[in-house]
Amino acid sequence: MKLTVEKITDKQSLDEAFKIRHQVFVLEQHVDPEQERDEFEDSSIHFLARFGELPVGTARWRITPNGVKLERFAVLIEARGRGVGQALVREVLKDIQENPTTAESPIYLHAQLDAVPLYAKFGFKKEGELFVECDIQHFKMHLA
Repeated sequence: MKLTVEKITDKQSLDEAFKIRHQVFVLEQHVDPEQERDEFEDSSIHFLARFGELPVGTARWRITPNGVKLERFAVLIEARGRGVGQALVREVLKDIQENPTTAESPIYLHAQLDAVPLYAKFGFKKEGELFVECDIQHFKMHLA
């Protein structure tokens, strides 16, 4: 099956992304559902990864006072290790680079400890100390 990543433009795809996030963050990682969804859903640019027609991963980015923040990267367990995370990072970065409102903005994220090597492949560097967010260890990383 072919892997595709597309910017979300309709409610059905956004609902599929929210289902993936619920599965990964709430059910698997035990994040409080109140913290998983936030006030930035409508102002974020969301993406959905699919194998064929099957939704398997999601991510989003948004503009913050500190720059452009990549967030909510989630891949279903059965699709991990198959390039979905890399494809999401690649498409999100491409979209940011093509967006005229993000020119010259720093790009950063809060990487779960296990995901640090993925983001490092794209040139992200750890910044500061390890911290805990939603009971999960993270590093802030910025695109060098």
